[in-house]
Order: sequence, then C-alpha cells, then structure tokens
Amino acid sequence: MKRLTDNPFVYSFLRDPSAIFGAVLILIFAFAALFSSVIAPMNPYDLTAVDLANSLLPPAWMDGGLSSFPLGTDDQGRGILSTILYGLRTSLMVGFTVVIVSSILGIILGMVGGYYGGVLDAVIMRCADTVFSFSTTLLAILLLGVFESRNIWTVVFAICIAGWVKYARTIRGSVLEVRETAYITAAKASGALDFRILFRHILPNVLPPVFVLMAVDLAVVIMLESTLSFLGVGVSITEPSLGMMISIGKNYIYAGMWWMVLFPGMTLILLVVAINLFSDWFRDEMNPKLARQA
Repeated sequence: MKRLTDNPFVYSFLRDPSAIFGAVLILIFAFAALFSSVIAPMNPYDLTAVDLANSLLPPAWMDGGLSSFPLGTDDQGRGILSTILYGLRTSLMVGFTVVIVSSILGIILGMVGGYYGGVLDAVIMRCADTVFSFSTTLLAILLLGVFESRNIWTVVFAICIAGWVKYARTIRGSVLEVRETAYITAAKASGALDFRILFRHILPNVLPPVFVLMAVDLAVVIMLESTLSFLGVGVSITEPSLGMMISIGKNYIYAGMWWMVLFPGMTLILLVVAINLFSDWFRDEMNPKLARQA
C-alpha cells in the first residue's frame, strides 16, 4: 500500500476529497449501468413485464405506492428505478463511445494536418472551422433529422461528426510545437518512416491534453445525448434514456407526479457532477504549470 501511495499521481488523488467522491460515484453509476439487467427489479422495455394498471404509481413510501416499485412508475407502468438503471447504460454507452471515436478521429486528422502542413492541413482545418461554426446541438439535430429511424448508434454518429473538431485542433497545435524539436529531426535524419515518427515519437508527447479533453468532454456528451432525447430527436422511444424520462415526466409534473422528473433528473445531475469533479482534478494534475504552482 505504501508503494502505491509513493506514486505522486495516486498520492495527489488520495489527497483530493472531491476527486475521490467523483470517482466513487462514477464507479457506482458504471456498475449500476453494466449490471442493470441484473440489478433492476424489472425490464422496463419488456412488454410482458409491463402492466398499464401500475401506471403513475407514487414511490413506495407514499400512499398508494408498492414495494415492487421503490421510486414509483411512469405513465406506461414502468418502474422509475428500473428505467433509470437502463437509462444510465444508454448515457454511459453514448458518452464513452462518442469520446473514444471522436478523439481517435480528431487525433488522426490533427496529427496528419499538423505534421504535413500545406494544402492537406488547410483542407482539414477549413472543414474543422466549418463544423465548429455550428452549434453542436443544432448540428446533431440536423444530422439526426436525415435518418429515417434513430437508435443509439445514429446518435453516436451525429455527435461524433460535431465532436471531432476540438480534438483535431488541440492535437494540431501540439504537433506544430513538437515536429520541429531535435528528436523529431534526428528521427527523420535516421530514415524513420512518417508513420513511425507520428505514432512512436509524436503521439505520446501530445496525448496528455487530449486525455484531459476526453475527461471533460464525457460530461458534455452525456448532457447532449439527454438534451437530444428530451427534445425527441435522440434515441428511439423504445430505448431507455434519462432525457426521455424527464421529457415524459414534465407532462405530469403539474399533476403532482414529481417523481417522474425528480429521480431521473437527480441521477443525471449527479452523474455529470461526478465526472466534472474527477475531470477537474485530472485537468489540474495533467497541467504542468498548475502542478508546479501547487
């Protein structure tokens, strides 16, 4: 244990209560999402398990509530707790997939543009500027409007089209600084192939800011997916989503059925806050200037 705490990265993490709190929450949500089919009292999207007679039931501790539905039910008779657990799986799946795909695409385009420069760099950056000139939410809505049917993967595709730009611009700026250094010049002089130079010598030195960007972007993507589902242009209505739960619940909130909005809303807020707490610590830890000041 002492050897583990001797690592400055681990030591810094253990000294930051907000980072620990965020990481614990993320692990809890990830566990709940991964094993939602086991933990959830019911499968809210299995038509044989849903009964309309159980619709709009209050939480179990209120009059009229049932112990089989701890957080109440929605207008279709689906348990709020079960739907939240399945919705978490959608949020995290979309979030991590978009961040990984967008970062890979952005890294490749940013490295190629920054390393070779010239016309290729100009074309990539003009495409990036064009995409960046649109609101990410608006561009995702426009792209989703093209598809006849929507599911998780169409949402991932639409957000990735708008999300690669920030990674490409970040990587390009770092590559422009690194490509003129002595060790890159020496690698070229030794006859190393461009592919080897890019992925063996340049990539490891430009990744730290991308890792920080990925950590911060995860919360943004999760909120964007929920926003799209809330607006009715995200995942299909047959798929679970926290944003869709809030959208449905808002129609009943003035009738006193607050649990349909409160519980999925709190879950979404806690998830985003947890990611932001962890990413704030991670950003400070990966920033050499802030680390020196500390």
